[in-house]
Parts: sequence; structure tokens; C-alpha cells
Amino acid sequence: MSENFPLQTLLDLAKDRMDGAARRLGELIGAAKEDEGRLAVLQQYRTEYAERFMETARNGIGPDAWRNFTAFIGRLDDAIAQQQKIVEQARERTAASQQAWIAERNRVKAFDTLSVRHHQEQVRKEARHEQRATDEHSAKLFRDRTDEE
Repeated sequence: MSENFPLQTLLDLAKDRMDGAARRLGELIGAAKEDEGRLAVLQQYRTEYAERFMETARNGIGPDAWRNFTAFIGRLDDAIAQQQKIVEQARERTAASQQAWIAERNRVKAFDTLSVRHHQEQVRKEARHEQRATDEHSAKLFRDRTDEE
């Protein structure tokens, strides 16, 4: 007797979209962590290289070694700056994906709320129908008994 939820197809679609958004968010979070890890490795390498060079420079170095060091440090700094941009872009994509997931989750919550209300209304209708049937049955029994008397 109970009616199906008329928006069930939309609810299912919204759940699928939310699952897809969650999957994409997870992938972007993983990619952002990898990008941050690459940045950390570059920064750590630059720090270690500079420390080793300074240790060597204390004992004296030639102008060629100094030029090579500054050129290499410059390339490392460029790579670090580029990786920082990549990390920032990854964070922005992750934030946008998180907002998309939140929007999909809110849509699912709205349809779920409608579904629950629909189910509750169906339960109330069935209860009223059963009560009506019980009342009619009781009235019939009462009439039958009073007719017999």
C-alpha cells in the first residue's frame, strides 16, 4: 500500500555524485600530500647542500666552486619556488573539491530529509487506514451483537 518515494531517483543520483566528489577529494588530498612531500625534499636538500658547502668553504674554495655553488643554489631556489606554486595550486584544487563535496553532501541530506518525511507520512497513512479498518470491524461486531440481542 505504501507509495515509493517519488524523488528516489534523484536521491540515488545525488548519493552517486557525492561518492564521486568524495573520491575526487581523496585523490586531490593524496596528490597535494605528494606535492608537499616533494617541496619538503627540495627544501631539505637545499639546506643540506648549503650547509655542506659552507663547511667546505670554511677551508677555502676557488671562484669556480663559488660560481657553481651559487648557480646550483639558484636552480634549487627556482625549483623550490615552482614547487611552492604547485603546492598552492594543489591546495586550491583541494579546497574547491572539498566545497563541491560539501554541496553534494548537503543535497543528499536535503533529499534524505524529504525521504524520511515521505516515509513518516506513509506510516501515518497506513496507521490511519488500519485504525479505520479496526474501527469499522469493531463497529460491525458491535452491530452484529446488538442485532442478535
